[in-house]
Amino acid sequence: MTQRDVVFPPGRQELYERHRYSPAIRSNGFLFVSGQVGSTEDGSPEPELETQVRRAFTNLNAILNAAGCTFDDVVDVTVFIVDPQTKFERIWSVVPEFWGEAPHPTVTAVGVTWLYGFEFEIKVIAKIPEGA
Repeated sequence: MTQRDVVFPPGRQELYERHRYSPAIRSNGFLFVSGQVGSTEDGSPEPELETQVRRAFTNLNAILNAAGCTFDDVVDVTVFIVDPQTKFERIWSVVPEFWGEAPHPTVTAVGVTWLYGFEFEIKVIAKIPEGA
């Protein structure tokens, strides 16, 4: 097996090592980012929903930036939402703060029953810019 080209955001490597997964892997010009939740520095959930969504995007952006990317480089998004019927509109009201201008990436939204104490998770694939 080839060595994985792992990308760690500044200051959170211990958290990823403790949970035994990589935050992102570079492969063939793409960045595959693990699902990001609205966790505080110690890994616990941000209690308020909109703040949790903002923190998930902040955590995502830290990984993208560490790989030389921005959200504009994202081509595919998967979001996981606990109880989307009651929470989707609140979550989607925050998304434009981070999403950028059209054309937007593809998106798949999945309703789930459990996210380890979180209400929202975002997973993306980004095209790494030339020279990054």
